[in-house]
Amino acid sequence: MWHSKDVYYISGSTGILAEDLGKSLLCQFPEISFNTEKIPFIRTEEDATKALEHILSRSTGRYPLVFSTIMSKALIAILDVPEVEFFNICDYYLEQLEVILEAKPLRLSGCSRHLDESTMANRVNAIQYCIAHDDGSLLKDYDEAEVILLGVSRSGKTPISVYLATQMGIKAANYPLVAEDLDSYRLPSAIIRNKARAIGLSTSPENLHFVREKRYEGSTYASPSTCANELRQANQIFLNYNIPIIVSDGRSIEETATQVAQQMSLKRLPRL
Repeated sequence: MWHSKDVYYISGSTGILAEDLGKSLLCQFPEISFNTEKIPFIRTEEDATKALEHILSRSTGRYPLVFSTIMSKALIAILDVPEVEFFNICDYYLEQLEVILEAKPLRLSGCSRHLDESTMANRVNAIQYCIAHDDGSLLKDYDEAEVILLGVSRSGKTPISVYLATQMGIKAANYPLVAEDLDSYRLPSAIIRNKARAIGLSTSPENLHFVREKRYEGSTYASPSTCANELRQANQIFLNYNIPIIVSDGRSIEETATQVAQQMSLKRLPRL
């Protein structure tokens, strides 16, 4: 068994797709250490030759793994040599689709990333909206939100809102449930009016205690009893208003944000 391997992600565009797909496969082998490098924007035969020379000079005799999203058959022929383990992620499926669809593919890299001006403007608007409506700001504008995240302090509202805006182009506002809301079991009218677009974020008392303790060690705010009580009150509010609840325990920001988008049937914009 190899204890370490050199890995290269190569692409005719940014290399993000090659890297994402490669990492999703390599993470299944945690006992092996991977030394990774991304080589983007390989668009000519000269680019491909230089990339191969670089790979071979750095990984002589080690048979490095090369994950590629190169579309051009001429460039693939240069890069797919016996000295490397070459995984061309797109070409195999592209050939199958060519047969199934009875049509010739463009074989141009980066097609999915050619964002038009309207798409870019929508993403910028979503980011600006997220920043302006963080932590309960400007409730009067909540009618414009595509999703409103509710939760107690430190339940993950802001990072999930930011991910929804920056990565998915979704206008996300977030509102912290403060003592007045929790004790009265009521929400502000701006949220009640838009509750069809509200999502409740919850977590376990243990996780909330851990997060709060790192910020305010030994405080009443971070105590297990406070955390448990606030979560109980918040969950009751969500039930009272029939607001769906997403529990973030054990999930990354990306996973929770994706679940939010799915719950609200929100369509994400293409990635940058």
